[in-house]
Amino acid sequence: MEKYISILRGVNVGGRKILMSDLKSLYEGLGFKEVITYIQSGNVIFEADKSSGETLEKKIEKRISETFNMTVPVIIRHVEEIQNVLSINPFLKNKGIDIEKLHVTFLEKTAGEIELDNIKKYDYSPDKYIIIGREVFLYCPGGYGNSKLSNNFFENKLKVHATTRNWKTVNKLLELSSGK
Repeated sequence: MEKYISILRGVNVGGRKILMSDLKSLYEGLGFKEVITYIQSGNVIFEADKSSGETLEKKIEKRISETFNMTVPVIIRHVEEIQNVLSINPFLKNKGIDIEKLHVTFLEKTAGEIELDNIKKYDYSPDKYIIIGREVFLYCPGGYGNSKLSNNFFENKLKVHATTRNWKTVNKLLELSSGK
């Protein structure tokens, strides 16, 4: 069994409500083990037989669609990938960084070269972003809710599904996945 963290896009916002207890039951119904949900925004830690993330994502998306009659993009990372995200955040090197203003946008897949080149022309200072692989590291000193660097921005510019979590949530997901 492998341990995964799934991060759902757009759950419990804009009338798209899924109770976390229902989501937990859905994952268990798919045969996943040790299912843990965290806060109401669609974060689920679970164990499943070794599989490619995309296969699991499509399986969960299909079941959510069948059960709740809504399309919800699901992005999955292995626990080790989340550990890596926490260790490579380039903004942590900046002295005096306010970690309350850090976020990570998780991309469903690595964006194409053309999209990565095109997005470089956008500067929404003082908000900053750095793309590394399938993650976008964000620093939004005015608050993420006030930033133009939203999920929609990255989805439109990079042509991939994306979902964002604050730094505290990403750390908590890793902590919960290790059973501490």
